[in-house]
Amino acid sequence: MINKTETYANIRKNFGSLSQAQVEGFEAIINQFYNIGLIDLRYLAYILATVWHETAKTMQPISEFGKGKDRDYGKRLRINRKLYTITKNIFYGRGHTQNTWIDNYEKLTKSNNEGWDFVNNPDLLLEMKPSIWATFYAMTTGLYTGKKLSDYFSKTSNDPVGARKIINGQDKAQKIAEYYHLFLKSIS
Repeated sequence: MINKTETYANIRKNFGSLSQAQVEGFEAIINQFYNIGLIDLRYLAYILATVWHETAKTMQPISEFGKGKDRDYGKRLRINRKLYTITKNIFYGRGHTQNTWIDNYEKLTKSNNEGWDFVNNPDLLLEMKPSIWATFYAMTTGLYTGKKLSDYFSKTSNDPVGARKIINGQDKAQKIAEYYHLFLKSIS
């Protein structure tokens, strides 16, 4: 188990003061990390770095700025660009990792054991518990792109730049890798 007192002191030293909401976000992530039995601290550091970036440093589940405006996922389209008619909901980015596309919301709905229906209630991803679950599930299973944490952090690999492919390619990969190194250094 990490020493949270030292870890938070290090995070404050590396990132600045933290609000209560940020601390609550960090706590939820750290607790989920241990609750599901993960042990590789590089996973934790990369998840923290990703969430730091994707939530505009709030560490809280948020809606995408612009809510998918001018994006295909901001229209009633699937990843294959075919129209869906099963709901009028739009599947712009929500949560700690900005989940997009109806296809991903369907996968999250089918995969959880809590009864969360993200298709009919996509704003569930704006709640801490479902959003943290979705973040860990997607990043450990490769839900978004087929790439997962173990592809980039293993006995033979340590690739925080490449790990951005877990979420969406290489958008801001270098910046998130910089956050990763600071979070990894912060964890005690």
